[in-house]
Amino acid sequence: MSDDTTTEPQASIDGVQVTLQTVYLKDCSYESPNGPRLPNNQTWEPKFQLNMNTSAEDIGPDVREVLLTITLEAKQGDATLYLVEVKQAGVFTVVGASEPDLKRLIGSFCPGVLFPYAREAVSDLITKGGFPSFLLPLVNFDLLYAQAAETSQPGAVN
Repeated sequence: MSDDTTTEPQASIDGVQVTLQTVYLKDCSYESPNGPRLPNNQTWEPKFQLNMNTSAEDIGPDVREVLLTITLEAKQGDATLYLVEVKQAGVFTVVGASEPDLKRLIGSFCPGVLFPYAREAVSDLITKGGFPSFLLPLVNFDLLYAQAAETSQPGAVN
């Protein structure tokens, strides 16, 4: 009987090994200046603004903490209904990746792993605040990363 099994999720492509060590909620905030009351008894027709950001920090050899920050603001007219910010983090071990591959993993793959956790946290905070449930739309991090790479390289051929 072999004892080579590991309990951590792993992916291995072209010699690059990615292991998810842990996922955790690093920080979150929820603000609702007036609770679930709508201004002037209006009907529920909010406008949403969604911002996402990804960052990474080296915490050891081949080990990185990746942070996905999601900020969602709901406004009705000039009144802020709620403002939610979630910082979902994960510790990933990445072995055998070239610098471009590592950037792609941190900018696309890792946020894709963290997103479902952040999505649940945002939804949970909004519901606990007394507002109708809200699910963030699905995100194609591969496409976002490709678009960001194009805009950051002047003279790139489209």
